[in-house]
Amino acid sequence: MTEQGTTPVVDSFPISDQDQAEIQDMYRKLRSAEAKLVGPNGNAQLLPSSLYSFLCKLLADLKDGYSVVILQSNASLTTVEASKLLGVSRTHFVGLLEKGEIPFHMVGTHRRTFVRDVFAYKCKRDIGRRRTLDELARAEQAEGIYDRVPDDPEPE
Repeated sequence: MTEQGTTPVVDSFPISDQDQAEIQDMYRKLRSAEAKLVGPNGNAQLLPSSLYSFLCKLLADLKDGYSVVILQSNASLTTVEASKLLGVSRTHFVGLLEKGEIPFHMVGTHRRTFVRDVFAYKCKRDIGRRRTLDELARAEQAEGIYDRVPDDPEPE
């Protein structure tokens, strides 16, 4: 996601073979030495370990072919942008806002929500879904039907 003015825009770019090779080379170099930031005047400064770790993780994800999105936690999203992040309709998303499940604020007559609040809701939702699926799998295992395929004949 990139910011153009105040409106975040989702961008999707394929990574070329050459770019992939450069990312892998950069990742190897970062992992094998202390990282320094060199300014245009030639002054070098060691990167703090937390920033260095972040850059290594970022490059590792890119190297493995994952998409990476960097957002400020206080970036404001429209209801359309936030609903797309959650994979739900805008109408459903507005319902979540109105029920108080996700905090929002008004900008004129328009609802806005912070990225951090959308991702907090997504995390909570995903944990709940995983818990429900785990409970269902345990119940099916206890009944002996977990490994059955719907077309399997009834056991005799």
